[in-house]
Amino acid sequence: MPASGAADVVERASRLAAAPAAIRVDATIADLTITAADRSDVQVEVERRAPSRADLARVPLVVDEQPDGLHVSVVQADAGRDARLAATIAISAPASVAFPSVRVFEGRVRIANVRSAADVAIRRGTIEATRLAGRVRLESELGGIDLRDPELTPNGMMRLRVFNGPLRVRLGQRPANARILAVTLNGSITSDIPLATKDRFGPRFGEATIGSGDPVLSMDVVKGDISVAVGR
Repeated sequence: MPASGAADVVERASRLAAAPAAIRVDATIADLTITAADRSDVQVEVERRAPSRADLARVPLVVDEQPDGLHVSVVQADAGRDARLAATIAISAPASVAFPSVRVFEGRVRIANVRSAADVAIRRGTIEATRLAGRVRLESELGGIDLRDPELTPNGMMRLRVFNGPLRVRLGQRPANARILAVTLNGSITSDIPLATKDRFGPRFGEATIGSGDPVLSMDVVKGDISVAVGR
């Protein structure tokens, strides 16, 4: 998680922009919240913290409108990884806006209500995702993923990967159509939806085809447990 100690300098910024088709986010040490809502514009609020004004300059804020969408960057200079240089980022956008690239080195990502597409990856930390739909890819290297109330929409997909940590999916109800795939190299698989499993030797694998088998919910863990719950 981002350091929350007694930083000497705190700087806040807020930007309002017309809604783009896509938003891309890059951050080094950050607590990032992305919330989609019934709105027509985008609001970006950033708080940066550092021990001194000179240190704050080492983690610049850039909000830039480019041809491929809005870019939000809070990245430390010279590939720095100083935990004292931390940020809190909050982005509010229409539900139709895509997030094709969200990259955080360390911290936490919370994302809710995005309905088109999201590709989120964090190196150290957790992803908490709620009510996502469309084409979604979530990846945590060291931390875990908690996905709640996703909507498995036709022609969509949910691809979830954790290298070290738990992966939890909580469905509001059993989907009418889906193909569910789960594999862990070193962990267990539990599911409220019956899965055909292979777990006697090597990786543990489970799968189920419901209705048409579209869309796909794919869960992949190297070291950690996978759990799928329905209605709880």
